[in-house]
Amino acid sequence: MTINYSVNKTQIIRISLFLSLICLYAAFGYDLERTEYFKLISLYAVLCFLSVKIVQLNNENNSPLFILSILVRFVFLMAIPNLSQDFYRFIWDGRMIFEGFNPYLYTPDSFLTQGISPVPEAQILYNKMGPLSASHFTNYPPVSQFCYYLAAVFSNHSILGSVIVMRLLIIAADFGTFFFGRKLLKNLNLPVSYIYWYILNPFIIIELTGNLHFEGVMICFLVMSLYLLQKLKWQWAAVAFSLSVATKLIPLIFLPLVFKYLKLKKGFLFCAIVGLINIALFLPFISSEFITNYAGTVGLWFKNFEFNSSIFNIVKGIGYAFTGNNEIKILGPIMALLVILYIAITTYRSPLKDLKNLLFNMLLILSVYYFTTTTVHPWYISLLVILAVFSGYKYPLVWSATLILSYLAYASADNKENLWIIGLEYIFVYGAFIYEVILKKQIGRKQIEE
Repeated sequence: MTINYSVNKTQIIRISLFLSLICLYAAFGYDLERTEYFKLISLYAVLCFLSVKIVQLNNENNSPLFILSILVRFVFLMAIPNLSQDFYRFIWDGRMIFEGFNPYLYTPDSFLTQGISPVPEAQILYNKMGPLSASHFTNYPPVSQFCYYLAAVFSNHSILGSVIVMRLLIIAADFGTFFFGRKLLKNLNLPVSYIYWYILNPFIIIELTGNLHFEGVMICFLVMSLYLLQKLKWQWAAVAFSLSVATKLIPLIFLPLVFKYLKLKKGFLFCAIVGLINIALFLPFISSEFITNYAGTVGLWFKNFEFNSSIFNIVKGIGYAFTGNNEIKILGPIMALLVILYIAITTYRSPLKDLKNLLFNMLLILSVYYFTTTTVHPWYISLLVILAVFSGYKYPLVWSATLILSYLAYASADNKENLWIIGLEYIFVYGAFIYEVILKKQIGRKQIEE
């Protein structure tokens, strides 16, 4: 009787945790404003705690975790994103393509300030996307644009309908990541259960499925590419990598590492395939005006925009002390050049003998980029989280838990960041990074010497 009671008690605890998690996600998706900072932080903290406990309790039997990962994503199906307004611009771009416009050639301002409505629900989308998005040209690559276009094809007159279509695409991508991620973990001789630190991570569920950020699609193609690389199918890996870049540009940062990993001939052909496919995907939109607009918009991320930065905030503060001005237009590009130099040195010095070493160096250079850049929106870190799954490092998971603090900027009327809050976030991140990447390595070396 005692054994049966113990089994039933364990099952009851497990079911209770599952139901609690689902209810909390429902509260997060349907009953939360991003300005409700105490509620936001509290809900997120409990979600993180419960998710860790659930993964730990089901470590031996992963089937319940897979079912739960499906359920919590579909909880958000009918929810309008509440932490980000970017999706309104996604809908706008998709409907522009559907109506026959090139989305790279026009800003929403260029239409609405003249009283022209080029797409259905134009005024609502314009008002909701905010003045920053409305006044700039789009910078989303063609695979992302195709996803937005699909939302217009299936729901051109309903914002909620468009949201549902895009959410289904992101959910499908997450399970593509799950499928190829498990295979890659198995081939790397790592526990396949590690994939749940990504697929059941509250940060991933909220930022990708909940807030409709297409980093999920980018990650799916990148994980597919890594799996194909591990299987020595480098040509197909290049195709998958191309689609990842054509969803979000950030994987381009890994090309030098992949080039060296594959050696000269294969590396050159890999890069050539990536370049040619991306040119082909951009080709329907290309014009001299497109090149000017796109380059200018991408450049803004280094010279104008700033959010949740760490080292850059320190450098900017030093610049203030000397000049009395925010020197982002000078300091941003300098920081970017330093990162390029770091990537070149890391690529040259790293042996890259196997995929594990490649994954670690990908994690490292991306971390350095995010540590030094001017803008670190929460959803950017999703790429670090998936690389952590395959490399065994935990500091990106710590970052995914503390990033919620960056949303406290919206608690003030002018959306001004509190540097003390940002400092608190990065104390945890840098503490975990220094311990894992530097101190543990030194401790290991000392033990070997002894």
